Amino acid sequence: MVRESNSPHSSPTFCVLKPNGKWRMVHAFNKLNAATIPASTPIPRKDVLQNNMAGCTIFSALDMVDGYYQLLMRESDIPLTAVSTPNGMLWEWLVMPQGLSNAPATFNRLVTQLFRPMRQFVQTYFDDIFVHSRASEGKTAVEAHLGHLREVLLCMRENRLYANINKCIFGAEEIPFLGCFLGKDGVRADPEKVCAIAQWPVPVSQKDLRKWLGLANYLHKYSANYAEMARPLTNLLKKDAAWSWISEAQQTFEAIKSSLQSAPILELPDEERPFSVVCDASDFAIGCALLQVDAEGRERVVSFQSRQLKAAEKNYPVHDKELLAMKYALVKFRVHLLGQKPFVIYTDHASLRTASSSPHLSQRMARWLSFFAEYNFTVGYKPGKQNVLADALSRRPDYELAHLAYLESPLYELIREAYADDDDLAGLVEALSAPNKAVELTARQRSRLHRYSVVEGLLYYQVDGGDEPRIVVPNDEDLRHRVLYEAHDTLLSCHLGREKTYTSVARNFWRPHMYKWVRKYVQTCETCQRVKPAPSASAPLMSLPVPADCWRSMSMDFIFELPADARGHTGILVFVCRLSKMVRLAAVRKSVTAPQAAQLFVDNVFRNHGLPEAFVSDRDPRFVSQFWQHLFRLLGTRLDMSTADHPQTDGPTERVNRVLEDILRSVCAAEPTKWSALLPQVEFALNNAVHSSTGFTRSM
Repeated sequence: MVRESNSPHSSPTFCVLKPNGKWRMVHAFNKLNAATIPASTPIPRKDVLQNNMAGCTIFSALDMVDGYYQLLMRESDIPLTAVSTPNGMLWEWLVMPQGLSNAPATFNRLVTQLFRPMRQFVQTYFDDIFVHSRASEGKTAVEAHLGHLREVLLCMRENRLYANINKCIFGAEEIPFLGCFLGKDGVRADPEKVCAIAQWPVPVSQKDLRKWLGLANYLHKYSANYAEMARPLTNLLKKDAAWSWISEAQQTFEAIKSSLQSAPILELPDEERPFSVVCDASDFAIGCALLQVDAEGRERVVSFQSRQLKAAEKNYPVHDKELLAMKYALVKFRVHLLGQKPFVIYTDHASLRTASSSPHLSQRMARWLSFFAEYNFTVGYKPGKQNVLADALSRRPDYELAHLAYLESPLYELIREAYADDDDLAGLVEALSAPNKAVELTARQRSRLHRYSVVEGLLYYQVDGGDEPRIVVPNDEDLRHRVLYEAHDTLLSCHLGREKTYTSVARNFWRPHMYKWVRKYVQTCETCQRVKPAPSASAPLMSLPVPADCWRSMSMDFIFELPADARGHTGILVFVCRLSKMVRLAAVRKSVTAPQAAQLFVDNVFRNHGLPEAFVSDRDPRFVSQFWQHLFRLLGTRLDMSTADHPQTDGPTERVNRVLEDILRSVCAAEPTKWSALLPQVEFALNNAVHSSTGFTRSM
């Protein structure tokens, strides 16, 4: 293998530990590699090799031992391989050593050429040989496989290629294949890699997170919505991002682990059967899946693909985002879809079916449609509720594929149990649960029996025919306190006032004289009495015209001087729909700039409700800066300014600001610096409450 040398060249030698505990000798041929012309031999594509093995039911895997040492060096090149050893000797290689830049390509070219006549049942990847067989020509799969193995081993004997018997697998239904497991049922993730991801400790720095994401990204094709799911973590790796491992990051970390641990087995593609594609776009990501019906008539996933949207793509209208997802799918699955065979692309955006015939095409759409013309496909429409897979590709992990979870509150179980101790209600429940049973009821109960009903052990009462049935609360002081606590004290209710608390309770529960005990509860709430100021009279507001539709006109303002949170936020940017009174909240720093405020507007309002026709704001410099004026002029929007002598012209926002400050004092009394983490719950509580001026919740 080596001989003593007197070559003028020399490269250093060192050893690396192999997985089996033995040492591998390698050399640093840095200077030699720098002067070498790179080989143009392509590396085999893993997905192509997998596709060639589709439909097979029995497999073998052979690993060649010291494959490089089985190639002789050209005599004129031997002096170039000279290496030095610690004892001062100089040796040169007679066979191809490890460390040469062209060694992998040279060895792969040799193996590919040797097994080219057997490519119908043999796939090679450097020193790995994969043999795959199926029943054919009257032979069983096992008989065919034995014949294929015999040809492979004879070829290796003739060319003096040796395999490591300890790493070989023969006649198996599933084999390890280039980082995954491949078998007759399809392809699945390597359990060892999934286990490594699941057992990874919580990252404490960007470096730790980058390592973990590098491993998770390797398995992204097994997860339907990986790109969107990983977005909170990839945002932490941005150049200007401050490291802050908040609850959202931890939830994403655990969600990715769970997604990969429950990853499905992917179908190997069969080019003889038709394909279909599902694609979808969200505000931050696009995704797609290649599907195929298997031999048993089941629709199986061949591959998932998804990615996050680039900064410019996030500003695309919804129609263009959906088209972008379609284009992304065609690019990713081009090797399977390009050709004469027709296929269907399913989307939940109905207008894409007529995109090619639209008389109004942007330049971007025109470019994409010329690309689409290369493919023979039709667009199928599935509403979002039916297109579950496509919707999961680009959206949050909350929309989990093929799982439906129902939440059951322990409060309902307490109510069921309390009926037995309520003399008035126990008889009603019994009479309605067993209509044929004689139950003693009062004349008043019998006259109103038609208004009651029992569903899953809960007693419901309907005030009149047009009223929704509501759960009857038993005459139990502790239970009534529990119901009111849920409607007033929790983070989803945020200590709202008497009227809003009453409407929140009355939406789902009923009890005689309920308003009185709601009023008493709110009036005696210790937190409300401690943090909320006494009401005071104010001058009439200078009103603005009532808008014609929700979010056609909105108002906005800042709240500052809040305790600094962990990310330096000391204020809140408040957006209010002037018709529905719906609220959107965003935490900001005191040094917030106009461009940052504009981005918050896009993230919180524009992406959910579109662009309003008019804004109402005070004369804060943030809103009259050149950036805002340019933004509104570009989008054809008008900026309405409050009258300088009447700072309360923007009445809805001023009112929301007061209520918001009261709520934050209530829910953050113990930990004032945690207010920003509670903004989503506070926003929900505000929007879930019935507004006194509209009679509806803000979210309707």
